[in-house]
Amino acid sequence: MSGADVETGGADPVALLQQVRSIALVGASPKPARPSHQVMAFLLARGYEVFPVNPGLAGKEILGQRVYGALADLPQPVEMIDIFRNAEGAGKVVDEALALPWRPGVIWMQLGIVNETAAEKARAAGIAVIMNRCPKIELSR
Repeated sequence: MSGADVETGGADPVALLQQVRSIALVGASPKPARPSHQVMAFLLARGYEVFPVNPGLAGKEILGQRVYGALADLPQPVEMIDIFRNAEGAGKVVDEALALPWRPGVIWMQLGIVNETAAEKARAAGIAVIMNRCPKIELSR
């Protein structure tokens, strides 16, 4: 497999983004200079329903959206989980996602984040995985 295939598992990132409407953004930040904040603003402006997840900010708001402490706290299932955590943290998020009573269709790990073990677990559960990519960049191409 080429590097791109490892990162996407053969999935087309743009096609996946066109299929989803609801996204949990894990690692959301209220700081405008942070990439997670910028990506969240971009996705909201594009019409996506975004649920910020950050245990330290649970109950507060980011960009007018209520922040949740964990994926299990979300008020509804989401179609995609966008992870702004390091590779080890991404593995923990995937484990958390796999413990939910519902499955997202897509697990997305941001630029610089590759966790092949977590990706294999998610793919084995029927979830598409994108690693080392940014939805803002993909949608802007």
